[in-house]
Amino acid sequence: MSRLTVFNFVSMNGYFKGANEDISWAHSRPEDEYGAEMLKAGDVLLFGRKTYELMVQFWPTPEAMKTSPEIAEGMNKAEKIVFSRTLDKVEWSNARVMKDNVIENIRDLKQSNGPDMTVLGSGNIVNQFADAGLIDEFQILIHPIALNQGTPILGELKTNLELKLVNSKIFKSGNALLVYQPA
Repeated sequence: MSRLTVFNFVSMNGYFKGANEDISWAHSRPEDEYGAEMLKAGDVLLFGRKTYELMVQFWPTPEAMKTSPEIAEGMNKAEKIVFSRTLDKVEWSNARVMKDNVIENIRDLKQSNGPDMTVLGSGNIVNQFADAGLIDEFQILIHPIALNQGTPILGELKTNLELKLVNSKIFKSGNALLVYQPA
């Protein structure tokens, strides 16, 4: 069976996006070592349309290869699924669009012997998958910043989500990785 993991960065007060969907604060203290290690796992990367549009503007570029070569290589080589009702095609290498029956399709992929999957960003998708009980692990990278406004992670859940802490790591940057699994 395949596993489904969520990796997301958040502010100390629980926002994964700031005002006007700003995420620049999360890149002021990147954890390239952890990101590169995570991408070596060979997981299929899952994105909502908005996250895909942000990622494709940077990771396939020479600037990405210059500033974060290991992560850029991993992002570009990985198989990617983009959830969108409005996109008909995607331009990034190894990427495809999934338009309909997202919950059922991911449930089927999880039942397969295929690779594990990791959702990056994509708050709406994370909420849907959490409500459907599809997520095996949450990897939350907390940045030492409090934002005055933003979008909370898991802010649109329909039911409570009980989790247990299974791992943690503190980085030199002050970021803290908390790893949770369903209780």
